[in-house]
Amino acid sequence: MSNINTGSQDGDLIDDPTEAKAVEDVAPLSPKLIFEAIRRNGEEELERPDRALWFSGIAAGILISFSVLGEALLRSSLPDADWRYVVENMGYTLGFMLVILGRMQLFTENTITTVAPVLVERSRACLVRTVQLWSIVLVANVVGAFAVATFFAYGPVLSADVAAAFGDLSRHATGMPAMEGLMRGIPAGVLIAALVWMMPTANGNAVALIFLFTWLIALGDFTHIVAGSVEMAYLMVQGELGLGQAVFGFFLPVLAGNIIGGTVIFTLLAWAQIQPEVKG
Repeated sequence: MSNINTGSQDGDLIDDPTEAKAVEDVAPLSPKLIFEAIRRNGEEELERPDRALWFSGIAAGILISFSVLGEALLRSSLPDADWRYVVENMGYTLGFMLVILGRMQLFTENTITTVAPVLVERSRACLVRTVQLWSIVLVANVVGAFAVATFFAYGPVLSADVAAAFGDLSRHATGMPAMEGLMRGIPAGVLIAALVWMMPTANGNAVALIFLFTWLIALGDFTHIVAGSVEMAYLMVQGELGLGQAVFGFFLPVLAGNIIGGTVIFTLLAWAQIQPEVKG
């Protein structure tokens, strides 16, 4: 049996530096490098002032409302046909595009981004800071959601048809049993974490990725804590949804589901696959 000639001493097929650079440019990032990119982004987020996180979170809570509004606009404009559900859920992608491309603080993104530094550093200080960031961003998202929901509910903004569709979507999102809301929150958490994981390799396809992943969340009728908070707030400010049902029947179960999907399932599995390659 003849020896295989690899073209160089270390097994590479090419020796020319220019060709080697061309290969590096087109080669996909390894899982370890993707995790490192997310970890560095997470460290930057953890170092941001609380004030910046707060206002960025409020902005995200406001802008994510365009996901619910986009759905409502399409539902009210399309005929009542079997295919309407598929098309109207494309509107759900609008708010996520605004928030993610605008680099606003969205709680569900942080279930992977700010957890990555904790897994690497394993320090109490990093864990405490992550919990602080989660708390600030989540509360800010909810404040933004209530602000924009009040605007839609009482401002002369929505037509009667759009307002009716907005209300129907809100009642559906918040009306499912608590356990179902939790379980449906898990796939949503996984999909958002997977979207964050794929962004470093998007190479100009970020819009398509955001559209696809968030459209899948809507098509699957999965629950998202921030977009859902807009729907929850829309009903609460009009007296249709009580505080107890909102908190214990919707908010906490969906929050738990998103965290389980984004952090416990996706992020920890992503860490497990690259942990053996990380220097101790």
